[in-house]
Amino acid sequence: MEYQILEEILLLLLVAVIAVSIFHRLRLPAVLAYLSVGVVVGPSGGGWISDTEDIHLLAEFGVVFLLFTIGLEFSLSQLVAMRREVLGLGGAQVLATALLGGFSAWLLGVSPGGAVVAGGAVALSSTAIVVKQLAERVELSSRHGRLSVGILLFQDVAVVPFLIIIPALAVGAGSSVTVELGWALTKGVAVVALMIAVGHWLLRPLFHEIAVSRSAELFTLTALLFTLAAAWLTNLAGLSLALGAFLAGMMLGETEFRHQVESDIRPFRDVLLGLFFITVGMLLDIASLMALLPHIVLLTLAMMVGKALIIIAVGRLMGVELGVAVRTGVVLAQGGEFGFALISLALADGVMDPHTAQVLLAAVILSMALTPFLIHFNGLIAKRVAGTGYLGQREDVVREVVAQAGGLKDHTILCGYGRIGQNLARFLEREQLPYLALDLDPVRVRDARTAGEPVTYGDATRGEILQAAGLERARVLVVTFADTHGAFKILPIARRLRPDIPLLVRARDDSHLEELLAAGATEVIPETFEASVMIASHLLYLLGVPVTRIARQIQDVHEQRFQILREVFHGQEPEQVSAGRGGGHLETLVLEKGAQAIGHRLGEYDLARHGVIVTAVRRGGIRGYEPSPDLVLQAGDVLILYGPLEGLKTVRRMLV
Repeated sequence: MEYQILEEILLLLLVAVIAVSIFHRLRLPAVLAYLSVGVVVGPSGGGWISDTEDIHLLAEFGVVFLLFTIGLEFSLSQLVAMRREVLGLGGAQVLATALLGGFSAWLLGVSPGGAVVAGGAVALSSTAIVVKQLAERVELSSRHGRLSVGILLFQDVAVVPFLIIIPALAVGAGSSVTVELGWALTKGVAVVALMIAVGHWLLRPLFHEIAVSRSAELFTLTALLFTLAAAWLTNLAGLSLALGAFLAGMMLGETEFRHQVESDIRPFRDVLLGLFFITVGMLLDIASLMALLPHIVLLTLAMMVGKALIIIAVGRLMGVELGVAVRTGVVLAQGGEFGFALISLALADGVMDPHTAQVLLAAVILSMALTPFLIHFNGLIAKRVAGTGYLGQREDVVREVVAQAGGLKDHTILCGYGRIGQNLARFLEREQLPYLALDLDPVRVRDARTAGEPVTYGDATRGEILQAAGLERARVLVVTFADTHGAFKILPIARRLRPDIPLLVRARDDSHLEELLAAGATEVIPETFEASVMIASHLLYLLGVPVTRIARQIQDVHEQRFQILREVFHGQEPEQVSAGRGGGHLETLVLEKGAQAIGHRLGEYDLARHGVIVTAVRRGGIRGYEPSPDLVLQAGDVLILYGPLEGLKTVRRMLV
């Protein structure tokens, strides 16, 4: 019996694992790894994989699940809250780019249907790459970050009309395109109305009953059934599979089961979407593209420069400062994942010819490869383009911070004014202690300023902003957001400008505790540890332990920088996961008969050289903490060791 499809999928998975590992080490997006795999193993590359219908069918499900999760994340309230960025900037950008891109393609000889698809593909940017890169650079909350996210949100929604239009463009010679488009839009509206009705009347009660059963398998099966059934319904109506999946996600996104459904679907989505990108790479004919390389480079530059200029122009018309508009244009200049989906669908339906698709796919891929570098230098590019005007805008922000800091002295600087920052401010106000908060959310800053609170717009990762906030006069600086990337930017700057100031840093857990301390933090407060301390204090109080002893225990924990709370058994967690949580592991070692450590004193072994300590020894059912170096080890002793994984492995070999 032949299992060719299974062998091909196994080969794809093997090469994909290797490629993604390499690209991860190079800090390049995984999507580029998948595309490279498709090029290498595809018919025009190594020829290891035939361009089979089965693989394309599996890959199409990747797009289905991608649109489903986009629908889950679609929020009408978010759309309303960011209506200026989403509907204004996003709508104008997509419309202008699609029209200009499509018209340019038509002038170059592309068929009308293919030109429509080309315009749509060029208009869409890479949500995955942009959001990840901005998050790593702590720019999601900046002005250009918020504009970028707003435009990306509209682009995600704008995919839906294209999913309706493309099947309608695949009409026969005797058919009217206008009639087909009108009929497709009518069917699209009818399907949307039907899905909304189903979601309103049936979906919530159905998932509520399934949730009551407390069966994870049944919940996942139902989510898969609903997703694929919605895709089948739209396909039956002559529309795309992905449209139904988006509508299904949008319906479930309005229920309380949204997050559970997303976590259940995500593994299917990630694997199948990776397969989709591989099939896109398989479409590329490298031999023929090499001859067209100058045209591809020229198209890539024209697409990125033209798209950036459109975003800058639209932003300026809507009152966005030139420097911010330039940064937004640079960040969103590339093509994206949905462009691949549109081109792939157009190829399958015969709307776009293979030659045009080849060149367009290559240009989109090249633009995505350039994106991490452009985002890294987006600020520098804005300075060069906007010149003194952009620098003047930044100076205005600095002057505003200086004005807010005023005559403050011995004050606290709060970097971030989210929930934690505002809670800290309440305690400072009660003690009548002065403070100044810096935040990048303009709405939050406006509301707080209106309420009379000392909050100002400013990026705390910039040295001039910290100086303007009166760092040299401040008593303490607190990083209140849990983003370690931002903390690692702030700490060295603050230490350089004011070496003696206490720096408190909030963290979600202890995964970067040592690094943050090494970077200059006076104290790092992991949320998980503080929650444990608070629960423990309440528990001890309820058990009748005197308050003075509870306070002493809490003080000891803080003085030891939570060391006792970091010594935990990681169980069956993968090593790479547990290793990231502070680098320390707690494990037990039983000295069986014949172990080489038996009869030797504990102090004879230089365990500290390997970063390992013996926290306790259990002998005869009695557990002794902090054993003496003179303790002679016996058969049956249980040593509780704490240290890094490599050190524990070395010590285990030494003792047994």
